[in-house]
Amino acid sequence: MPQLSRRAFASALPLGLLGGGLIGSALPGLVAAQEPAKALASVTPLAQIRIGRFTVTALTDGYADMPYNFFPGRSPADVEQAAVAQSTARPSGVRFLFNQYLIDDGQRRILIDAGAAGSIGETGKLPQALATLGLKLDQIDAVIVTHMHQDHMGGLIAGGKNNYPKAELYIDRRDVKHWTDPAKRAGAPDYLQTSFQMADEVVRLYPRLQAIDGEREIVPGVSIVDLTGHAATDVFFLFEQDRDAARAMRDRFFPRAAAEGALIAATHMPFPGLGRIVSDRGQTRWEVADWALQD
Repeated sequence: MPQLSRRAFASALPLGLLGGGLIGSALPGLVAAQEPAKALASVTPLAQIRIGRFTVTALTDGYADMPYNFFPGRSPADVEQAAVAQSTARPSGVRFLFNQYLIDDGQRRILIDAGAAGSIGETGKLPQALATLGLKLDQIDAVIVTHMHQDHMGGLIAGGKNNYPKAELYIDRRDVKHWTDPAKRAGAPDYLQTSFQMADEVVRLYPRLQAIDGEREIVPGVSIVDLTGHAATDVFFLFEQDRDAARAMRDRFFPRAAAEGALIAATHMPFPGLGRIVSDRGQTRWEVADWALQD
């Protein structure tokens, strides 16, 4: 049974050396879902894959460009060079997608992350994407927040309300503790203040929030596991709060993912964010997976 994991859907950066998480090691089949032909700007991107009894739909809330100096461990020039090589470079930084993933086992609909909802960049498209599937936000049964950065939880509280009123909410207890700590908020830089504010709102507006410890099975075949961190072993992301832990996790996970050929769904990779970590002459790199016509 495939394991759908916690940082599984939210950790990768478009720099070629990245983190991410497992969807499973093979795709039994795939169908594409989209609106009828319209003007290009109005098309909602969707991609669906079948994994056993699950339908996994890739959605997106939009994008933002992250400044080249947001990646400690490499110089801004080196980051820009890597982004240019992968066609993700923009004048203001690296183009980040904010992908979300909807898991449907025929009985429950589980959403991985809720997007930035207009709090950063050109975002706020997730409700439209769900509507394209014929879904309203109150039809989501569970939301897994991979971590409490604004681009992963903004949609939960957009407009100052509980936007997923029937959903159970799952967040790692360590994240809840960190992002609701007044002392940590007081000492945090300005660029993190939105995440602290949102975290307080999430806790206030979601009484069904479950702060989880360690691995947790949500439904049979869908488990939350720890895949802490964002980028390559020698690169960090400005928002990471524990770089040593992030590096240690990547050192453990990357070789395993490469050895298993695991299919990964990554929040910040070009849509639909599907790919694999592969070993290449002693280095790990991201290899885009063809999401169409799999068997």
